[in-house]
Amino acid sequence: MTKGKWAAGLAPRHFTWVIKDRLGISERPGGFAPNHRKVRRQEEIIWLRVQGFTEIVSLLTSSHNLTAYDEHGVAWAHFPLPSTSDPRGPLSECYEHIERAICNNEKLLLHQDELGDRVMGVAAGYLLWSGRLSPAPRAVSLLEHVVGKQMGAAGREVVAAAASIKRDKRLDHSKSGDGSKE
Repeated sequence: MTKGKWAAGLAPRHFTWVIKDRLGISERPGGFAPNHRKVRRQEEIIWLRVQGFTEIVSLLTSSHNLTAYDEHGVAWAHFPLPSTSDPRGPLSECYEHIERAICNNEKLLLHQDELGDRVMGVAAGYLLWSGRLSPAPRAVSLLEHVVGKQMGAAGREVVAAAASIKRDKRLDHSKSGDGSKE
C-alpha cells in the first residue's frame, strides 16, 4: 500500500539552509498568525521529522507552536526575541545553544513568524558570532543571497548586536564540520 505523496510532509515556507544539513531557517511551521493553518503545521512538522531535524528553535515572543512540537515528539528551544528592547541577552543564549547543537551534529530549524529581516539577522549574526564568517557585511550578504532578498534595518540591527556579544571560549566550532556556504 502506498502512503501517498503527502506522507513525507511539506517543507516549511521559504525554507533554506544557512549551514547545509545543520541549520535551516523558515517561517513558522503552519504559517504566520493570520495565515496559520493547523493541517499545514502538521504537514510541515512531519517533513521536519522525516528530514531528520533534531530540534526547532523558535524566536517568537509567544509560545505559539510549542505544544504542537511536543505533540509530534519534536524537541524545541525557545528564545523570545524582543522587537523593542536590547536583543543581546536572548541572542547570546540562542547562539550558545545553536553552537552546542551543531557541534553535536544536530540538525536545527530556526524560525520566527515569517522569514523576514529579524530571522535573517539572527542567522547572519550567528555566523559572525561563531567565527564562521566575518566581517558583518559578508554575513549579511550571504544571508541575502541564500534567502533571495535584501535584509532591512531590523535585521542589520540584530547583526550589529550580535557583533558585540562575547563568545564563550569553551565553545569550539572547529569540531562541527559545519559545511557552511561561503
